[in-house]
Amino acid sequence: MKIFKRVMNDPSFNRIAWKWHIQDPASQRLTWNKPPKSVLVIKKIRDASLLQPFKELCVYLTEENNMIVYVEKKVLEDPAIVNDDNFGPVKKKFCTFREDYDDISNQIDFIICLGGDGTLLYASSLFQGSVPPVMAFHLGSLGFLTPFNFENFQSQVTQVIEGNAALVLRSRLKVKVVKEHREKKTLIQNGIEENGVISTSLEMEMGKQIMQYQVLNEVVVDRGPSSYLSNVDVFLNGHLITTVQGDGVIVSTPTGSTAYAAAAGASMIHPNVPAIMITPICPHSLSFRPIVVPAGVELKIMLSPDARNTAWVSFDGRKRQEVCHGDSISITTSCYPLPSICFQDPVSDWFESLAECLHWNVRKKQNYFAVEEEF
Repeated sequence: MKIFKRVMNDPSFNRIAWKWHIQDPASQRLTWNKPPKSVLVIKKIRDASLLQPFKELCVYLTEENNMIVYVEKKVLEDPAIVNDDNFGPVKKKFCTFREDYDDISNQIDFIICLGGDGTLLYASSLFQGSVPPVMAFHLGSLGFLTPFNFENFQSQVTQVIEGNAALVLRSRLKVKVVKEHREKKTLIQNGIEENGVISTSLEMEMGKQIMQYQVLNEVVVDRGPSSYLSNVDVFLNGHLITTVQGDGVIVSTPTGSTAYAAAAGASMIHPNVPAIMITPICPHSLSFRPIVVPAGVELKIMLSPDARNTAWVSFDGRKRQEVCHGDSISITTSCYPLPSICFQDPVSDWFESLAECLHWNVRKKQNYFAVEEEF
């Protein structure tokens, strides 16, 4: 307290304090330490309309920019690509990988997504640590997270390669699922078990099974196939804050606030706001409103002791699994955000997406009075 009083009495304090300001989100810029050499191209599979844009982009990257292009192996197994002899020379230059088998996290300089919002979520799932900058082209259905149109892709990609682009750092959730060990899993090649389980001998001896995920949109805990209400306890920093009785609960990032959470009645939050949202799904209560808590707190979700049934959890719509008594789901803000490249800037892009994709506040305008009227 004495230190605080001394600072307040310092005549220079007021002169300095009024100069403090919050950083403008639009000032975040992409800066390369060295020119990018490798790019991961993610294409929405089973979509024939994306084949031509995919080929044009890959030819431009390899032949015009001499870049190393990484492509998932299953993308190249498409018969339309396999049987295209003209594309063969370009395809031979690709580096391929398989999800859950090959670790490419330290080999990619930036990512280009072709498709809808799902391609960006998929890109996030491939990087459980630091994520390279992501450039997303709108070639899907909704496109809230994909601000770039493909018509002028050459000039737009060139701007990114030159470092002339704005960024928005989309926070992710760090999720740890701890389960009672009930069955033995089979290890796969990279030492990670199915569904992303990371186990050590100590954890196995303690009868626990630990899974960790990085989540861009949301963690959803629901009642699954059961006809009973879900009954789960929610803790914040170790304190029980509520019990969810309803269809379930959504824990989302600001990026995820415009996804499932918005459909469940939550507010929409700009991705630059440091926060975590807790949104009930069809709660059996008239007073259970969605809430926003500070980024950095630790949430824990567990089945209530008197729950009649188990629950189910999914992470960005993937890795769905059952949650039983004794299991726990710990959630906090990850230290590895996803750097998303903007078309204009973080604020303009977000409001453009609200208007174009969700038709936010669309209403027929009220007519003005043609002449003055007395009331």
